[in-house]
Amino acid sequence: MPKSSNSAVDKALDLVEAVSRSERPLRLSEIADEVGLHRPTAYRVLADLVRRGWVLRSGDHYLPGAAALRLSRTAAANSLVTLARPVLEALAARTGMMVNLQVLEHDRSRVLDAVRPARLEMISLLTGETLPVHRFAGPLALVAALPPRARTPYLRLAEDAGHPMDGPLGLLADLDRVERTGFAVERGRNEALVASVGRAVLAGPGRPLCALTAVGPDAEFDEPSLGALRTALLDATVALAEILGVAAEAAVRSGENESTRESG
Repeated sequence: MPKSSNSAVDKALDLVEAVSRSERPLRLSEIADEVGLHRPTAYRVLADLVRRGWVLRSGDHYLPGAAALRLSRTAAANSLVTLARPVLEALAARTGMMVNLQVLEHDRSRVLDAVRPARLEMISLLTGETLPVHRFAGPLALVAALPPRARTPYLRLAEDAGHPMDGPLGLLADLDRVERTGFAVERGRNEALVASVGRAVLAGPGRPLCALTAVGPDAEFDEPSLGALRTALLDATVALAEILGVAAEAAVRSGENESTRESG
């Protein structure tokens, strides 16, 4: 058992690090033993960390909170995959679509997890892959949630690939549409017969935590079907925001009344 540090800051950081590097949710006793603290002391410090968003308590287990997710790729992967999996499964069951979970990296998004119904085995999972903004709905939803200056590396990648930036079919128009409606729709840009719709979960204005994306045959993305998919995706992102300890209103962006009329 490691010797516990003396200062309150050291104790808090020890606990955040222990929770963030774990590959599974930990109980209080496991965390206290790992950092060398008495359980009552660990409990008191964890309570403060939960209040400040650095640690998330789920039942009698502790996981990285929203504040840690914004700083640590490892914490994001370990916590998000664990917490989001039931949401992904429920969304896939509700829509019949493949559903994936993505986070932003330097100039792309990365797929952390996916749930694929048996009927869609012909569609690639892409788990662990990085995706550019101009070809997929997930990164489009995430980048549209960023402040304009923070979008530069993602736009540069698309421009270098020769994707049109201006005009009604350009990437800037796509981003504007997603920013207004809260939903990103991609049809046939990566695979001709595959379409997707994505939505970001926000920690606040300009701070996307992750995105959920529903993927399926393009023929099933007509306007009535898109309306139902958007509703299901909105419900799922709000549910995930609540699980992550993010205020529900942060997950619901402006323009929802437009979203059911926009095709993306």
